[in-house]
Amino acid sequence: MLHRIALVGTGRMGSLIRTTAAAARTPEDTPVFEVVACLDGSDADAMESAAAADVLIDFSHASCLAGVAAYVTRCRCALVSGTTGYTPEQAAELRALGADVPVVWSGNYSIGVAALRHLVAQATRELPGFDVEIVECHHNRKADAPSGTASMLVDAVQETRASMGLDALSPVFGREGLCGPRAADEIGVHAVRGGTVAGVHTVGFFGPDEEITLTHRAASRQIFVNGALAAAVKLVERPAGFYTFDALMFG
Repeated sequence: MLHRIALVGTGRMGSLIRTTAAAARTPEDTPVFEVVACLDGSDADAMESAAAADVLIDFSHASCLAGVAAYVTRCRCALVSGTTGYTPEQAAELRALGADVPVVWSGNYSIGVAALRHLVAQATRELPGFDVEIVECHHNRKADAPSGTASMLVDAVQETRASMGLDALSPVFGREGLCGPRAADEIGVHAVRGGTVAGVHTVGFFGPDEEITLTHRAASRQIFVNGALAAAVKLVERPAGFYTFDALMFG
């Protein structure tokens, strides 16, 4: 089955998705995807007149959400979103699109990061008294902080604690000056930027006289591209709804 895709985002991720999609072949050597449009999400006229696709893949900017929503609504197509930096109101708007079309959002489309989230949840359950700190490192062109993946890891800790009847932790985004001793109800979230780092996420659990560190390192953006395209193939077969990457791929 040939999947018609439209791409929003003209940066490195968008370009890599386009190249990978164009090269994808079935075992019978037929194309898997047809790229029908490559769009700048901030160009409302282009979004309005672009050819219809089966699925829209969006790795753009949070400010492009209105154009993305308008395209999806007009074409009645599935939406694979990897855009980060949404406000709570924008996240709710994205989720609401699932009432009419299938939507998946993830801050990270890596299978390895999906496994990391499961491991973080397990450590949270088994080490409830340990302090938790999250550090993420990305290239110097990344515009938002913390990363979407770091936020998802925070959610993994908070949701697991809630399932155990424990209070939510208070995120602390970096520390400076005479900030005093670390409070027991904190979860530290720290962003590092530099060079061409594709993405490193580390979650540390610190207890009395011992610590456990879980780390995922991305060698290139290709892992996110492969995951996003795999999600697109699965999503077009699903009914309308808002899906997590884990549920879509493993549910």
